[in-house]
Amino acid sequence: MIGDSIVADPAIAPAAEHKPQAAVPASGRAHVIAVANQKGGVGKTTTAINLSAELANRGEHVLLVDVDPQGNATTGLGIEKAALRQCMYDVMLKSAQLGSIVQPTRIERLSIAPSTLHLAGAEIELVSAMSRESRLRSALAPVAPLFDRVLIDCPPSLGLLTLNALSAADCLIVPIQAEYFALEGLGQLTHVIDLVKAHLNPQLHIVGVLITMFDARTNLATQVVDEVERYFPGLMFKTRIPRSVRLSEAPSFGMPIANFDPKGRGAAAYAALAEEVITRA
Repeated sequence: MIGDSIVADPAIAPAAEHKPQAAVPASGRAHVIAVANQKGGVGKTTTAINLSAELANRGEHVLLVDVDPQGNATTGLGIEKAALRQCMYDVMLKSAQLGSIVQPTRIERLSIAPSTLHLAGAEIELVSAMSRESRLRSALAPVAPLFDRVLIDCPPSLGLLTLNALSAADCLIVPIQAEYFALEGLGQLTHVIDLVKAHLNPQLHIVGVLITMFDARTNLATQVVDEVERYFPGLMFKTRIPRSVRLSEAPSFGMPIANFDPKGRGAAAYAALAEEVITRA
C-alpha cells in the first residue's frame, strides 16, 4: 500500500473572552488546506494558527485541525491540553466523531480540533489499521459543511499523519524558512505529493509556497527566495513572513499575532497572506 512507501523517515492583556457562535453552514463543502513541510522549525504551526485567525477575522467560519502530536497549534490558541477528554488521537484511532472534540477558541468563528501527545503513537497504530490513509478524510466529511475553510497543521514528518492530511486536503501550503538549508528535503515532499495525487487524492495541489523568517537586510534571504522561485516557479506567495520576536511570543499567551501585536509586522504579513489565500484558493 502507498503508506508503506511513505512512512519514514510586558504584560499582555488577554483578548476579551466571548462565546464563539456556532458555525453557519457554508455553501457546499469546506475548502481544506494542509500546511505541511517535513522539515521542522519552518513556521508551519505559526502559519496555521495565524492564517486561520485572519481568515476568521474576515468572516469565514474556520476549523483548524491539529494533527501534530506536539499539539503546538492547540496550546497556541489557548486550549489547555490537560483538560481535554478526547483529541485527534480518538478520532484517528478510536472512531470518535470529529465534531465531538471540536473546541471553540477566543477568536470568533475559529474552532480547533485539538491534539495531545496521545497522538504520538498513532503513526505505529495506523500501520495495521484499515483505511489508514483516509481516516482523516472520512472524519472530516460530516463536519466540513459547517465551515467555510478547514486548515490542517501537519507534523514535521512524512508519516501516516501527514499522509492523512494530504489525502483529505484540496490543496497545500508549504512554508519554507529563508535560511541556508531551505530546500533540503523538498524533493521528498514533492515526491510524496505526486504519490498521493496518483493513488489517493488526484485533486491535491500546492496552492502556494510561503517564505517565513524573512530578513530583507541579508543577502542570504534574497538568495533563498530566488532559489525557491526556481524550484517552485509561479507558486510563491508575494507575502513574506518576517523574522519576529513577537510572532514567537504570541503562542505562549495562547493567541494569534493579530490579538497579541495587532499593529506589528507579523500581523500585517499574515493579514496580507490571508488575502492572497482567499484570492488563490
